[in-house]
Amino acid sequence: MQNDNLVPYGLIDDGAVAIRDGKIEWIGPSTELPIRYLDWSSKDLGDRLLTPALVDCHTHIVSGGNRAKEFEMRLNGATYEEIARAGGGILSTVTATREATESQLLEDALLRVDALIAGGRTLIEGKSGYGLDQETELRMVRVARRIEQERAIRIKTSFLGAHAVPPKYSDAADQYIDEVCIPALRAANSEGLVDAVDGFCEGIAFQPDQIARVFDVAVELGLPVKLHAEQLSNLGGAKLASSYNALSADHVEYLDEEGVKAMAKSGTTAVILPGAFYTLREERMPPIALFRKHEVKMAVATDCNPGSSPISSLLLSMNMACTLFRVTPEEALAGITRNAAAALGASDTGTIEVGKRADIAVWNANHPAELAYRIGFNPLEHRIFGGNIV
Repeated sequence: MQNDNLVPYGLIDDGAVAIRDGKIEWIGPSTELPIRYLDWSSKDLGDRLLTPALVDCHTHIVSGGNRAKEFEMRLNGATYEEIARAGGGILSTVTATREATESQLLEDALLRVDALIAGGRTLIEGKSGYGLDQETELRMVRVARRIEQERAIRIKTSFLGAHAVPPKYSDAADQYIDEVCIPALRAANSEGLVDAVDGFCEGIAFQPDQIARVFDVAVELGLPVKLHAEQLSNLGGAKLASSYNALSADHVEYLDEEGVKAMAKSGTTAVILPGAFYTLREERMPPIALFRKHEVKMAVATDCNPGSSPISSLLLSMNMACTLFRVTPEEALAGITRNAAAALGASDTGTIEVGKRADIAVWNANHPAELAYRIGFNPLEHRIFGGNIV
């Protein structure tokens, strides 16, 4: 499969890919393979389907503990907001994460990463945000960086210090931004631990003006931004993020057309997260039709986290995006490859085309729609990472 808008999925029947030094050098029908490649070593993959390797552009892969108890609370009628205001939700994971050592966090994260790798991913995002103090926030992004040393996968780190207001600052969110969030961001960036800056713009988290102060520091540091926006209400977060040319605005169930237009103008990707929508039993769907109308790129991700989206399967997320949001299978596949890479600013991957990294997934499937069609089924045969089968 290659990036070709003239053919559905950019599909090539009986195709061939030439790889040199970890990058794609040629792609096309095998009958047109240039003679210069005929003496190269080769591998026949049979009738299998090749796609770009998958990209999970929104995960909270580093965290402590779990929130199975809150799962029961929701089933007994408590809302996400009620659980959060009662000290559960994000704050319960903060407590567990603060208590965990770096080695414990890494060990737990690798269990989750192994599941992501087994599903065909070669690039994932990992956020901080479960520390809400400088020491733990830095510990989280250090662990995220260490994952690359332990596994054949790439990590893009997002600093999410503006994720929730800790109890110590329950009536002083601005003070938290000044005393904890921004100093932690500067410290993490000084260690080279930050690829992007994120925030949670919501009534139970931070207001747009508070997020803007964090984003101003990101701009000062030369870091791109992204934002959890319009998940539970419309505070104008996506519009704010777009004014900073954000890589992405994520969740966006309550986004209006004005916000969509702002995203279209800035080129900001909409990251839809059906796992959280499903787990929280939400009813307001993201404005898929408006994204199509205004040509806003749509990415799909797991939002893998211990509370609102305890899901690790990106293929299941594809199926949910199609079934719950009426995204087409072709849109969903673009959402976990090309558009997911855009949401991370990773221009070197996400498509199978000349010059890109040779990050490729090989599937026991005949057609790309099969990837979104099956539920609880993983047809991955091989994962090619930087030109190497792993």
